[in-house]
Amino acid sequence: MKISKTEFICSSKDARNCPESDLPEYAFIGRSNVGKSSLINYLANRNKLARTSSAPGRTRLINHFLINDEWYLVDLPGYGYIRSVKSERPVLKKLISDYILQRTSLTCLFVLLDARLEPQKIDLQFITWLGMNRVSFVLVFTKKDKISSARFSKNKKAYESLLLQSWVNLPPIFMTSVLKKSGREEILDFIDQTNRELRRKG
Repeated sequence: MKISKTEFICSSKDARNCPESDLPEYAFIGRSNVGKSSLINYLANRNKLARTSSAPGRTRLINHFLINDEWYLVDLPGYGYIRSVKSERPVLKKLISDYILQRTSLTCLFVLLDARLEPQKIDLQFITWLGMNRVSFVLVFTKKDKISSARFSKNKKAYESLLLQSWVNLPPIFMTSVLKKSGREEILDFIDQTNRELRRKG
């Protein structure tokens, strides 16, 4: 897929205020500081589309970007560490869950995992929650360039082993590196193919 047009549409502090549209939405989420904004900028081929920061937990709103006038790329707040007062955390948790569970145009959720780390409890809990709620999702490993191939393979297999303890099949898995410019075409091809299937089904 070639991205020829990218347009910021809006930021929403409530899932009910998201754009009214029947276009498919592909949302990106992950533990704070997983490299979500950098990956979104890489996918869209825009350096400053999503705001990046060295401080985790900066995204506080649901951000919609219209791609090629055909589908939405959605930037969700990260789960886990939130750089805010404790009173804001339940609000952000509700914002995330309301969008994921109530947004009928959500086509697929991209769950980002840090390739450098062994399986994290918070990631596994979130993935389990998605499964319990029958949410369609894929896994995306980020920062693959910051770890050896052997170590990454070990971490990936550990995730797969843990998930297969309670899952019959694994979700699609993508490996990415913004620095090495890898994984972009695979993700965009997946989105393109999914959109084609949706159009065929009418």
